[in-house]
Amino acid sequence: MMHIVTNLRISEAAALLGVSDDTVRRWIEQGRLAEVRLDSGRKGVRGADLAEILRSSSDPHVPGPAVAVSARNRMRGIVTRIVKDTVMAQVEMQAGPFRLVSLLSRESVDELGLEVGSIAVASVKSTHVVVEIPES
Repeated sequence: MMHIVTNLRISEAAALLGVSDDTVRRWIEQGRLAEVRLDSGRKGVRGADLAEILRSSSDPHVPGPAVAVSARNRMRGIVTRIVKDTVMAQVEMQAGPFRLVSLLSRESVDELGLEVGSIAVASVKSTHVVVEIPES
């Protein structure tokens, strides 16, 4: 198996971090990032080190309460079942006579604090809706 180590120029790292080249250079001087020499002889950083900084410093933006929502089909219900694996989760809700099943990331379920018995609102918005005629 081939092992590829990704090294980035300082300017590439700065663009990915959303900071200036000088900030990346300061982080190297401060020991926050390790410096590597690229094949071209220029200074750079390891992609894995950059990924770790992005992972550890990510602060998700919380938009706050909504004033209006474009979804028209919002149903308040109770969570009746949750099945989680390492990445994804299946959440089942009962909203009146309707059973709703949603597949979402495990991270989302954990961040929302969802558990069986939680009250939640399911918003259904789709550009694909199937309409059927029931038998008489």
